[in-house]
Amino acid sequence: MNITLKIWRQKNKQDKGKFVTYKLDGVSTEMTFLEMLDYLNEKLIKEDADPVAFDSDCREGICGMCGLYINGRPNGPEKGVTTCQLSMSVFKDGKKITVEPWRSKAFPVIKDLVVDRSTFDKLIQVGGYISANTGAAPEANSIPIKKEDVDRAFDSGICIGCGTCVAACKNASAMLFVSAKISQLSLLPQGRVEAKERVQAMVLKMDELGFGNCTNTGACEAECPKEISLSNIARMNREFYKAKIS
Repeated sequence: MNITLKIWRQKNKQDKGKFVTYKLDGVSTEMTFLEMLDYLNEKLIKEDADPVAFDSDCREGICGMCGLYINGRPNGPEKGVTTCQLSMSVFKDGKKITVEPWRSKAFPVIKDLVVDRSTFDKLIQVGGYISANTGAAPEANSIPIKKEDVDRAFDSGICIGCGTCVAACKNASAMLFVSAKISQLSLLPQGRVEAKERVQAMVLKMDELGFGNCTNTGACEAECPKEISLSNIARMNREFYKAKIS
């Protein structure tokens, strides 16, 4: 099929950037979206043009690096998939596709479609971990945990830190990401020891880094490729208020 791509091109952080239009013929419906961008870049390289810079690694929906804004939606029109899992079969022949990087003050553009998401790393550094003695792993049943708690912790722990929640939110809030990490640890006994310090440190750091606040529109949950629940934000708020008054 033939498509028209309107892609954001930006040389560096200082450059204003602009949209550039490309006509691309012979696109297979069996391609993923990133394979289509690879195909475009091969064409550009043959023409001695600068290829489009974009992030990717695993291309299996695990690493969270590939997120793009596609036709006004994070990761495109399909629900519950990352950009690398998006198939070109969802687009019609002759379709015009607009591709942009994540738009957030906390995610500055490095080049073209690549953004700096190191702010997520900084959030993890201040509290997204537990302190534990190293050595042999304890026997699996040595710490009894309710299955319901384990299931909820797992559902939160599958967050891949892609930044879709930030891109989807009108306030560029990182609350879904932060609350998923806080929930994952606060639901398990291993994470309760540092729970108070963790939630206060991560929330304060989130504000410091320039992320916006949550206004409960639910866009983050609707667009999240791992379908992380909005209920995590409520749990994070409860943990934060408990930490402040205790």
